[in-house]
Amino acid sequence: MSTENNKKTPKWKADFPIHKTEAAHVSRREFAKFLGLLSGALAIGNGAIVIKALASPEKELEGEHFVCNANEAPVGEMLQFELEGPKVVPYILICLSEKEWRAYEQKCTHLSCAVRYRHDLGKIECPCHKGYFDPHNGNVLAGPPPRPLPQLEVVNRDGKLYVRAMRKQNPDI
Repeated sequence: MSTENNKKTPKWKADFPIHKTEAAHVSRREFAKFLGLLSGALAIGNGAIVIKALASPEKELEGEHFVCNANEAPVGEMLQFELEGPKVVPYILICLSEKEWRAYEQKCTHLSCAVRYRHDLGKIECPCHKGYFDPHNGNVLAGPPPRPLPQLEVVNRDGKLYVRAMRKQNPDI
């Protein structure tokens, strides 16, 4: 009796008569179709991102925005703040001296990592890929960032610090 049970095919094998080698086989045509569909989906996704970026360009910051009192930003320190608009954007305020402040967007121009001011180095650092920026003007000092940090103008009015968009300098003058 036991030999008859061993020779008998299980019911599930009769219901699914596909061999393991046939189940794992992918034809060239199926593989090419998969790659074509995946490439098409990625191209459509990239196209949608480009169209969205072109259709809704970022607006420049309008007006002046209060950040803090001048005595709340110690010399050599960095203060983080956010400005709300269509989207929330993080910024840093750096107190270089008792009467000198700089404000920059807190996203590195390389891969948007958060930057921080390192008083011990006298530089703004992107810790992700060791990019460094000049705290006085935001220019790239070292590393992979392709362009300077976006900067805001800092205005001190009666001991209160405000930020506004940098005024563009006319190169024709």
